[in-house]
Amino acid sequence: MLSVLIKLAIPKYRKLWQPVPAFIRTMSSSDGPTSSSYTTLAISRPAESVMHVQLHRPDKLNAMNKDFWREMVECFSEITEDKDCRVVVVSGAGKMFTAGLDLLDMASDVLQPEGDDVSRISWNIRRTITKYQETFSVIEKCPKPVVVAVHGACIGGGVDLITACDIRLCTQDAWFQVKEVDIGLAADVGTLQRLPKVIGSRSLVNELALTARKMYADEAKSSGLVSRVFADKEALMAGALEMAAEIAARSPVAVQGTKLNLIYSRDHSVDEGLHYMATWNMGMLQTQDVMKSAQAALEKKSPKTVVFSKL
Repeated sequence: MLSVLIKLAIPKYRKLWQPVPAFIRTMSSSDGPTSSSYTTLAISRPAESVMHVQLHRPDKLNAMNKDFWREMVECFSEITEDKDCRVVVVSGAGKMFTAGLDLLDMASDVLQPEGDDVSRISWNIRRTITKYQETFSVIEKCPKPVVVAVHGACIGGGVDLITACDIRLCTQDAWFQVKEVDIGLAADVGTLQRLPKVIGSRSLVNELALTARKMYADEAKSSGLVSRVFADKEALMAGALEMAAEIAARSPVAVQGTKLNLIYSRDHSVDEGLHYMATWNMGMLQTQDVMKSAQAALEKKSPKTVVFSKL
């Protein structure tokens, strides 16, 4: 029955098809974040419906200062509402992805919290920690898939950041380090919560978090922290943008629904995930995107030839 309906509908949608624009080209938009809005991030649109967010303090090894923690929240909040963006690529400028926390800049927040007594100091510390947690939680909450491209070192807060992303790629020379125990801290903005669900081996997570040893690219790939390893940064960025373009060419209803349900299922039982999925798709299956995609499949055309409207 469905195949009959699809065949009847083919003439209706034939005129909606247009070729997808060239894969890599500079995009401009009046909406969404721009580099001029930030001091620690560089924003660009390198491909159709793809936003590139680059950590941009290369002279400081992209260390995370006070401005960074605020600007990431502002940036991804804007991206969430940006109808022209369907996928995000995150990378780092300069020699490495990030050296992690900028201790000199953050010292007043971390080491000199306000308060007249232990209760008030504790409340202010808690407020600060939850504010910093949101810096990376906002990536996970963003319905657009986030592909992170890591080159060189990814230290401390960098691991917090990448574990909140959906797809992790790296260069052959990349290495990762849960550094916090070396500076007298328990990692408090996401690594200890997300890394066990990313890698799957509690023993390995415990080892990395308790010893602060470096994990290199091959081990990161074999353990599941990253899904692909590239020869160098140039190949990494080309691969990340190609992957982002592949995702962006699909139905945004399907892609964003898939991300949200994957995250929900990670944190719930199979039965709860199935129930949520059924509730989600009872509305989402009514989109024209299903018919357009089915029509392309019947005519043996790539999904990238279909034009999907913005969400």
